[in-house]
Amino acid sequence: MPTHKSKIEKLIAEKCPQGVKFLELGQAASYSETRLQASELHGENYVGVDNLLPDKKGKTSSNYVPATGAFTGFQEGDILLGNIRPYLKKIWRATHDGGTNGDVLVIRIQDQSTGQLDSEFLYYLLSSEDFFAYDTQHARGAKMPRGNKAAILKFKIPIPPLEIQKEIVRVLDSFTELEAELEAELEARKKQYEHYRSELLMFTGVGRIALNELIDMVPMPKKLNKELYQENGAYPVIDQGQKYIVAYTDDEKAIVPQNEYVIFGDHTREVKYANFSFAQGADGIKVFKPKNDAVLARFLYQALKNARIQNKGYSRHWSEVKDIKIPVPKMEEQRRIISILDKFDALVNDISIGLPAEIVARRKQYEHYRGKLLTFKELVK
Repeated sequence: MPTHKSKIEKLIAEKCPQGVKFLELGQAASYSETRLQASELHGENYVGVDNLLPDKKGKTSSNYVPATGAFTGFQEGDILLGNIRPYLKKIWRATHDGGTNGDVLVIRIQDQSTGQLDSEFLYYLLSSEDFFAYDTQHARGAKMPRGNKAAILKFKIPIPPLEIQKEIVRVLDSFTELEAELEAELEARKKQYEHYRSELLMFTGVGRIALNELIDMVPMPKKLNKELYQENGAYPVIDQGQKYIVAYTDDEKAIVPQNEYVIFGDHTREVKYANFSFAQGADGIKVFKPKNDAVLARFLYQALKNARIQNKGYSRHWSEVKDIKIPVPKMEEQRRIISILDKFDALVNDISIGLPAEIVARRKQYEHYRGKLLTFKELVK
């Protein structure tokens, strides 16, 4: 990394020693005005907000395509930004042309700026923590915050010479590739984990009982909106997102007492387990615990993780999930299965050991260097 940084420093000293100009985003880019009809869209070129992945993970293919209506068109090189709940950090640089809905902003470099602003460099600027903090700060609405389109175009971006932009992109791409390799290996281990879980929970001659008959629902004292989240606090906050603990709070009126709980994301189908006091973040989770000693909470968690729950998009799933038949073997067998699966769970989820720990360390290093590489002295006119 020092060699890469040194090359960029030399380029800066050569081409812009006094600093670089800064522009508001709207001076170099604008929202797409291209319109497409539903008949022009299909599963490979339609990208809705549900297809954009949180935490800057790109996108997945769509299994739903609207049949009617007009949509915003995007083209290769455009930046697609999820405009619902900006704190989810949904962003993707388009690798092909297509269309999207009104919940996604399509940011396109203006023709007069293509010679001074590289699309990949702009992607890195808009996927920075600084931008998402800015977008979240200016969002409107409490329950379903949306990015402020006018404010987004006022976000200030540096415009170093193109040669410097491309070198920064090259360095950051190399970090992205390293992280992708680690994540691919971790994903292979997760699939192995899921395979063993499926095998261990494949019972014959064991009674099955509807989930709803095995549990008691736990009413949560209150729901914490995102503006109440803290980076540190006495109690963790759990929501229905992929991240296990999303924030912290000191609000004792928001927590449930320490016990064993299973948490289900009604919209996301995420399943989590907690054996500590916590608060509910935002909306959309179902919290429950075993009704009696017939089944262990940790076993319920594994059984629900193993269940095939149909994806209904952002619709609610609990009405069907509560009727899923759960195998209930003897307690000794439940404990044996939990012991085996917990070892696998630690290997793929415990950020203090192994691959998960290495990925966390890489991400911190990546964000550190990205912040440094995207920080410029502003040219004084």
